[in-house]
Amino acid sequence: MCIIFFKFDPRPVSKNAYRLILAANRDEFYNRPSKSADFWGSHNEILSGLDMEEGKEGGTWLGITMHGKLAALTNYLQPRLDLEARGRGELVTHFLTTGVDSLSYLKKVSAEGHLYNGFNLVAADLSTARGDVICYYGNRGEPEPIVLTPGVYGLSNALLDTPWRKLCFGKKLFQEAVARSQALPKDVLVAQLLDVLSNEEAQLPDPAIEDQGQEYVQPILNKYAAVCVRCPGYGTRTNTIILVDADGHVTFTERSMLDKDPSRWEISTHEFTLQS
Repeated sequence: MCIIFFKFDPRPVSKNAYRLILAANRDEFYNRPSKSADFWGSHNEILSGLDMEEGKEGGTWLGITMHGKLAALTNYLQPRLDLEARGRGELVTHFLTTGVDSLSYLKKVSAEGHLYNGFNLVAADLSTARGDVICYYGNRGEPEPIVLTPGVYGLSNALLDTPWRKLCFGKKLFQEAVARSQALPKDVLVAQLLDVLSNEEAQLPDPAIEDQGQEYVQPILNKYAAVCVRCPGYGTRTNTIILVDADGHVTFTERSMLDKDPSRWEISTHEFTLQS
C-alpha cells in the first residue's frame, strides 16, 4: 500500500510557481530491509531509496535522475499475489537507468505487464528546454499508457484517481497546501506536505476499497483507509516530497522511520539543478 499526490504545470507563468510538486508515502513491512534515498549509479546521477530484500535488491518505489527522469510506483490491491511474478520495483529502476523516454518505456512495460502482480507506474521526463512530460500506466487498467495533461492527480492502490475516500481526502489536503505554495517559504511548504502524508484519520466506510479488498480481514482493511497507514509491523515508513521549480531546481526531501519505530523519524534533503 502506498499513496502519491502530484501537481504538475510544465510551464508555470510565475517564477515563484513549481513545475512539479509531488508528495508520496511508502507503506511496507517495517522489517523489510531497504536503503534511504541517496545518489547512486555509475556517475551518482540517480537519487532514490533502494529495496534490499533478498531477491529484489536494487528495486525502488520512487526515484529521480539529474537529467530529469522520474518514476513512482504503487501496488494494486489484489486478493492473491503470484509469488513467481517479477519484482515490481525493477520497473522504476529500469526506467531510471535507461535512455528511453517515458511514453516509449511505458509502452514496453504494457507489453510485459502480465509478468507482474498489480501495479501503477508514473514515469516522467522533466526538461527545462523541451517541457515536462508525465505518463501513466496501470496493468489492471487500460492496455495502453497515457500522457497526462497538466493538473493535480492522486494515486493509491487502485487505478489513477480511483475515488477511494482516503485518496479524495488526501488529495483535498494536498490541493490546499499546493494552493498556498507560491506564498510559502520552501521549508514551510515541505512541512505542510509532510503533515498531509502523516494524516492517520481513517476515511470510513469506503465501499470501493472494501470491494477491491474483499479478501482481506476487515479490521486490517480499515487500517488501510487512512493516508498514513498504521498496523502492527506494517505501515507508512517513508514520506517523500519532490519540488521542481521553474528553473529546474529540484528539492528532494525524505522522512524515514528509524528502527521500525513509528515514533522515531529522520529527515534528509537533497538539492540539485536538472541537467539538459
